[in-house]
Amino acid sequence: MSDLLIHSMSEFSSLILEAFEVAQVRNIAEIGAEFGGMSSVLADYCGRVGGQFATIDPAPKQEFIDWVAQHPHVTHLAAPSLEVMGDLEQVDAWVIDGDHNYYTVLRELRLADSVSQRDGRPLLAFMHDVGWPWARRDSYYAPDRIPAEHRQLFSFDAGVTLGYAGSLPGRGFRSHGAYACALQAGGPGNGVLTAVEDFIAEVERDGTRQMCFANVPAVFGLGVLFDASASWGDPLAQLLGPYHDNELIRKLEINRLRNYLQVIDLQDQRAG
Repeated sequence: MSDLLIHSMSEFSSLILEAFEVAQVRNIAEIGAEFGGMSSVLADYCGRVGGQFATIDPAPKQEFIDWVAQHPHVTHLAAPSLEVMGDLEQVDAWVIDGDHNYYTVLRELRLADSVSQRDGRPLLAFMHDVGWPWARRDSYYAPDRIPAEHRQLFSFDAGVTLGYAGSLPGRGFRSHGAYACALQAGGPGNGVLTAVEDFIAEVERDGTRQMCFANVPAVFGLGVLFDASASWGDPLAQLLGPYHDNELIRKLEINRLRNYLQVIDLQDQRAG
C-alpha cells in the first residue's frame, strides 16, 4: 500500500520543464539523485537543448551509476552536496531534493547563489519538500554530517502526523529507519521552508537584491526561488503565479495526506 503515496519531484515535471523554457535553461545541477524519476527527466531535457546535467548524491544505487555511464552529457558527483557544489560551473538551474533539513538546505542555497553570482548567472532553484512535513521539521539521512549545535533532537523510529508538532514513536508517517526526523516541529533552525525564508532574508538584507519565491502546495510542496532582476523574471513569475499558495491545491494536498495517513494507521493496526 505504500506505493499509493505520490512523493516524487517528477510529479511537477511539466511545470518545471516549462519554467526551464521560460528561463532559457541549458545546464542543470541536481542534488539528490532519483533514478527513473526526476533525474531522467532533467537529463533528457539537457540532452535535448545541448546542455550538461550534473547530479550530486553521496550514495546512489548501482543502477543509477550504470545509467550515468550511458549518457555522456551527465556527470555524477558521489559526495555530499556541501563538499562539491562549489566545483560546478555555468549552472543555469539548481534542483534541490537532497537532505531535507535547515542546516543543509540553507548552505546549499548559499552555495548555489555563490556559484551563480561568480558565473554571472541569476539564481534559479527548484526545491522539493517546502510543504508538510519538512517545511518546519528537519529530517536527516546522515545526522552525523550536521554539527551538533545545528541539529534538532531526532529519532529514526519517530513518525509524524498532521496537526501535531510532536512525534509519534513507531506510528504515523515515518521512514522505517531510512532517515531520522526531528522530534519537534517549528522554531528557529528547523525545516526546509524556514531555511528558504532565512536565505531570502540574508540576500535582501542590504537592499541591493530582491528574490522571488513561489510555493506550489502539492506533493509535499515545490518551491521555486529566483533572482527578481533576471531578464526572464517577469514571465517566470507569470507562469508560477496561479500556482503560488493556491488554496484549492493546498486543500487537495491536505486531503491527500489525510487519506494516506489513514492508510498508514490501517496498516499499523493490521500489523499490530
